[in-house]
Amino acid sequence: MRSFFVFVLLCLSAPALAQGGPPGVMPPDEGPPALDDLGESVLPEADGQEGARPAIAPEDDAASELDALFERLRTAEDPAEAKPVVADIQRRWMRSGSATVDLLMTRAGTAMQARDLGLALDLLDMVTRLAPDYPEGWNRRATVLYLKEDFGRALVDIERVLALEPRHWGAMSGLAIILRRVGRDEDAIATFHQILKIHPMSEHARKSLETLAAESAGSPT
Repeated sequence: MRSFFVFVLLCLSAPALAQGGPPGVMPPDEGPPALDDLGESVLPEADGQEGARPAIAPEDDAASELDALFERLRTAEDPAEAKPVVADIQRRWMRSGSATVDLLMTRAGTAMQARDLGLALDLLDMVTRLAPDYPEGWNRRATVLYLKEDFGRALVDIERVLALEPRHWGAMSGLAIILRRVGRDEDAIATFHQILKIHPMSEHARKSLETLAAESAGSPT
C-alpha cells in the first residue's frame, strides 16, 4: 500500500515540476477544488451537534461497538437504514478523548466552513501534534490541504488516516478524488468500489462511479 502512495506522490509532482512549480501542486489549467468535491469526506454530521458528548468507552469496548456498527452499515438494505449508522460512526470518529483537541477540531471545522483555510490548517497542525493517533485529525487536515491544492501533502495525511482506520471511507473518497485529478481513473474506480464494500449506501461513491463509467463510455477507443 505504501508503495502505491509513493507512486501517486510522484505522479502529483511530475506535472508541477514540468510547469516549474512546487511538488504537489497541479498545473494551472486544473480547476480549483471545492468542498462539494469531497462528498462524505468532510464535515461529518457530528460537527455542530449540541449537548454533552457521550462518555468514552474503554478502548476494547469502543472497538467492538465500532466493528458492530460497520457490520450494520455493510448489511444495510437502504439509505434510510444506513443513515443513522453512518452518523453514529462519524460521531465516534470525532471523539478524540481530549477536550483540547475537541475544541481545536470544532474551531477548525468553523474555519473550513468560512473558507479560512490558513486558520484551519494552523489549528489542525496542532491537533495532529497533540493527538498523532487520532485519525480524524489527519483526515480533516488532508481535506484542508486538498482545498489548498496541496495534493501531495494531502495524500500523505490520507495514508496516515488509513493506517489508523482502514475503513475510513471519507479518506478513501479523498484518495479517489486525487487519483482522478492525476488521470488514474482505473485506480479511482477501484477505490470507489472498495468504499462500497464498506459503505454500500454511499451515494457519493455510486455517483462518482456512474460519472466515471459515462466518461469512459464517451471516450474514443
